[in-house]
Amino acid sequence: MTRDPVTLCLWYDKDAEEAAAFYAATFPNSRVGAVHRAPGDNPSGREGDVLTVDFTVLGIPCVGLNGGPAFPHSEAFSFQVHTGTQEETDRYWNAIVGNGGQESMCGWCKDKWGVNWQITPRALTDAVMGDDKAAAKRAFEAMMTMKKIDVAAIETAVRGEPG
Repeated sequence: MTRDPVTLCLWYDKDAEEAAAFYAATFPNSRVGAVHRAPGDNPSGREGDVLTVDFTVLGIPCVGLNGGPAFPHSEAFSFQVHTGTQEETDRYWNAIVGNGGQESMCGWCKDKWGVNWQITPRALTDAVMGDDKAAAKRAFEAMMTMKKIDVAAIETAVRGEPG
């Protein structure tokens, strides 16, 4: 079997196959590949249990490892998903949060398996990274009050209009 030069390995307690199927159904350029079963008993499962799942999420090759509860996900790693519209932002955010996930601040949310996601509209990135430092500060300050990013509110902040 040939693998990509780099594959992101995500550790799951026991639900790598379910997570991969969710990502494939939620994000474009995503799919579930091979499912590999344990050839013998191991600390996190029995012979024949799903051990790893090859999948692609947003074009990124990944492998999900059912390794048991020893290493939970943390905010130190996240997928940053750049969106073009409020509708796209809402769709991804609602899919993750509405499927047992959790909201956080500033466009961050966590799926039910503990993987962290930043659902980031390009309007926010463009504003915060733009040359107009005053507009960048206003956009940043607006973002700091939000959970899911509100594109219209960011655009209002960039223009310097009251929200």
